[in-house]
Amino acid sequence: MYRTQIQLTDSQVRALKELSAAMNKSVAQLIREAVASLLRSTHRVVRDTLRRRAIEAPGKFHSGLPDLAVRHDDYLSDTYADDDLR
Repeated sequence: MYRTQIQLTDSQVRALKELSAAMNKSVAQLIREAVASLLRSTHRVVRDTLRRRAIEAPGKFHSGLPDLAVRHDDYLSDTYADDDLR
């Protein structure tokens, strides 16, 4: 565990102490659970955003090469060969 310090308002401290007594959990445990919940929900939002962007990406970019789907390896190889010359 990592020890840290946070500042809470008086009303937040009162509410946490009441909740702590009602749930028979320490204030620290309630804060850890709240942080874990926030991290899970934020991760879900980021993951959903990345998934949506990936789904929307096909068709947005055009290479101008009519045979890119067939010769993609050749074009990639040529690109790396060009980089070796620099």
